[in-house]
Amino acid sequence: MGDVLTVLVPALVLAAVLWALATALKPRDGGMSDADRYQLDLARRSQAHYAAQVQAAMTARARIEAAALPSQNRQQQIQQHDHRQAPPPGHAGHDPGHLPDYPHGSYPAALGPGTMLNPQLALQLQTLVRNGQKLQAIRLLRQATHSNLLTAKQYVDRL
Repeated sequence: MGDVLTVLVPALVLAAVLWALATALKPRDGGMSDADRYQLDLARRSQAHYAAQVQAAMTARARIEAAALPSQNRQQQIQQHDHRQAPPPGHAGHDPGHLPDYPHGSYPAALGPGTMLNPQLALQLQTLVRNGQKLQAIRLLRQATHSNLLTAKQYVDRL
């Protein structure tokens, strides 16, 4: 038994020394703990997810703009066509109260959707509409823009 211990003890000490050397010489991972690696991985995945969401939003916006642009272009074409074919004001046969037939949602350039009126006039119109005075709002709009009754009514109804 003594001979076994004499051989076994130095072998165990030698194994411990070799293990300590191997551990000391092993390349380190920059001193990052498991928690640090987890946080770094989480940040990378979060950044990738955010980039994917931004890309999806941009794609959706482009799709919506592409869908809206043809109708806006068509509306502009209709307005330009009508402007070219309309006789000048005061010309024989010109009826200032007549509104040509426009497709649904399309109005003359004077009061088309997105047309900017004088801010003070727009505020007055909105105030009149909120107070239930639509007729006065229509009358004021017709006087200010020289538009016909139907166009002014449709504009006020959209407020």
